[in-house]
Amino acid sequence: MAGWHYTQGVKSLRAKPELLASIRLCRAGQRLAQALSDCNLPINLLVNNAGFGLRGEFRTLELRRQLEMLHLNNEAIVELTYGLLPTMLEQRYRGIINVSSTAGFQPIPYASLYAATKAFLTTFSLALEQELRAQKVTVVTICPGRLRAGNESSVPTRPSAGRWASVFQTYVEIVQDALRTLEKGGGLTVPGALNKFTVFAQRLIPRRLIPILIAKMSRV
Repeated sequence: MAGWHYTQGVKSLRAKPELLASIRLCRAGQRLAQALSDCNLPINLLVNNAGFGLRGEFRTLELRRQLEMLHLNNEAIVELTYGLLPTMLEQRYRGIINVSSTAGFQPIPYASLYAATKAFLTTFSLALEQELRAQKVTVVTICPGRLRAGNESSVPTRPSAGRWASVFQTYVEIVQDALRTLEKGGGLTVPGALNKFTVFAQRLIPRRLIPILIAKMSRV
């Protein structure tokens, strides 16, 4: 896939471990964007993949950890995107891949803030895609579902087959889907037939009933 710089900048940032370690903190995205700028790296592809989730009752989860999740899943992405866009626009090829989740398509009790962060990311990414179309920036919004655990060496290079292939997916499959969408000009992609069906089926259910049903299935 000519034109896209997938690995530039990794070695340069190894000299700044404090930035990578503090990415969950407030304004960490701004510091990381500045560090990349200081390295004079010709970045043309930004992949916003960092994030984590918390499960439990909102009122009992530690506030500090919830705010860290909010900063990493949303604030850092906004800061990085804003900070790197000016230099990205100078490149011949320019793209952004935002890794969201199917969790962002509905409210999820007992993962309320996590689902909200993904809803924000999906909405932000889809809107940004249209804003940057005139600048020829390709924006991909990918919303995977559940991922199969395993290391890179054990992950197959071809899509999974079998009865439950659409339930759990590998990291490689998600990456391949994102890159295919990037090559096709960007847009929203939901990997996996079952994930696509689930997202579509929710449109047929009254919105007020969705959190009630999810709460019954996911009570902790």
